Amino acid sequence: MIRNHCIRSQLDDYYPDARRVHLVMDNLNTHREASLYETCKPAKARRLLDRLEFHDTPRHCRWLNRAEIELSALSRQCLADRIHQMSTMQTRVTNREDARNKLQATANWQFTTADARIKLRSPYPSINT
Repeated sequence: MIRNHCIRSQLDDYYPDARRVHLVMDNLNTHREASLYETCKPAKARRLLDRLEFHDTPRHCRWLNRAEIELSALSRQCLADRIHQMSTMQTRVTNREDARNKLQATANWQFTTADARIKLRSPYPSINT
């Protein structure tokens, strides 16, 4: 339950004065309120939950896929080796971000609705008209 420790760290260490923190999450079951009670004492879990507002992403969400693709590329392209100074990391990320923005990089979505109906029969049923 590392994610719960990250949530606690974000709230207590990075945003101790924030009255409300909006948390955008995917639909993974470890991202539920109850999971905080599994890793924290009840009083601490309640204290954290009182400051959190949860926002779930849609189950089939292209922008989330795009964010995951970008973060994966960022990891491989400029964060793969050990970086000893925060300033070096910030410079690398900023340079890559500027280059990607300058290119106006886009996603080339190749997974069609027809493909989805084959691979994901339940969420994408064929509709006969």
